[in-house]
Amino acid sequence: MRIISYNVNGIRAAIKKGFIDWLKTDPADVICVQETKAVQGDVDAKLFDALGYHQYWFSAKKKGYSGVAVFTKIKPDNVTYGNGHGASDDEGRVIQLDFKDVRLINAYFPSGTSGDERQGFKYQWLDEFYNWLNDLKKTHPQLILCGDYNIAHNEIDIHDPKGNKKSSGFLPDERAWMTKLLDSGWIDAFRVFHPEPHRYSWWSQRFPSVRLQNKGWRIDYINVTEPLKNNLKNADIFPDVKHSDHCPVYLDVKI
Repeated sequence: MRIISYNVNGIRAAIKKGFIDWLKTDPADVICVQETKAVQGDVDAKLFDALGYHQYWFSAKKKGYSGVAVFTKIKPDNVTYGNGHGASDDEGRVIQLDFKDVRLINAYFPSGTSGDERQGFKYQWLDEFYNWLNDLKKTHPQLILCGDYNIAHNEIDIHDPKGNKKSSGFLPDERAWMTKLLDSGWIDAFRVFHPEPHRYSWWSQRFPSVRLQNKGWRIDYINVTEPLKNNLKNADIFPDVKHSDHCPVYLDVKI
């Protein structure tokens, strides 16, 4: 199974930039998108139906904000919308799909870039999410967690670590949270196959030259729990796919 995670920064905008044409190339069995900024009715369902995708949307209550969706050619055995945390579910941040004994979680982690209030919300969300994941592992030991984490974990994951040490997304407490997650039995699938530097999945849109110069951050991940470690086949980033300020990341895994 190939799984792609992709923050599309508004699915309607991405469609205008060729997202559907890219799907026609059959890039993956399962496409997990974040920041849809739409509800299912905002997009012509036939665009995805014609390509053989089952589609599952979990949108924010606030119009044009946040939201996640999954387009999959393999029908899941079960779909769970949200994770039971009210503030998170109101913003459409988590959707879960079961494929046999494996649970796939598509999550859009909060950003703290707009100020202290949202940074505080981000820390609260991370704490709740970590505890929820630990509980979930007791009943679903084989987990895949993909999404826009809005955190660059290590210095290798960001083009200018010194200049961004006080930037949301690279703050010490955020990075420590990621370390804690990985130490609790999660594997960063990309790093299993790619230890090299200068591999990023997001570039600021404020300065168009940034992407051309590859001055980016790696904030999009597909992580798996330890029981799936031997099932990993490949993982990589598609930096040349450009429908968003992010690019897709993928994992090949045996289910």
